[in-house]
Amino acid sequence: MSDNTIKVVSTNRKARHDFHIEDSFEAGIVLTGTEVKSIRNNKVNLKDSYAKVEGAELFLYNMHVSPYDPGNRFNHDPVRTRKLLMHKAEIGRLAGKIKEKGYALIPLKIYLRQGLVKVELGLARGKKKYDKRRDIAERDRKREMERDMKDKAIKERI
Repeated sequence: MSDNTIKVVSTNRKARHDFHIEDSFEAGIVLTGTEVKSIRNNKVNLKDSYAKVEGAELFLYNMHVSPYDPGNRFNHDPVRTRKLLMHKAEIGRLAGKIKEKGYALIPLKIYLRQGLVKVELGLARGKKKYDKRRDIAERDRKREMERDMKDKAIKERI
């Protein structure tokens, strides 16, 4: 693995379905040794997790990291609160944006960059039910158009 490669470990697939992502940020994450080993083995789940600013610090809640099998008594609590690492000025800006009505910080993906575990946070606003239906209808429409174009191209070749 070269120095600049990024290996995506886990993505929050429901985040883009349930939220409008307006901006994204990268943060480091404070982990124990067994948590890092579990994350490297893709044993992490971001479903229902969220980040919150408390004081001048940023914390990640409900991220599930499965216990590391050979970890024995040194294993970690799978859903403990984890501290996120960002510059104080960035945390201050995020805190201001989150105070606006309807915004939340949602983890979008966890990845390894230069051997370090990073989390991508999205500044998100919740979608209404009709927004979700509109997105699904649009996706179906695009899929249908691509299928028609493909069929048309095949017929022209024959």
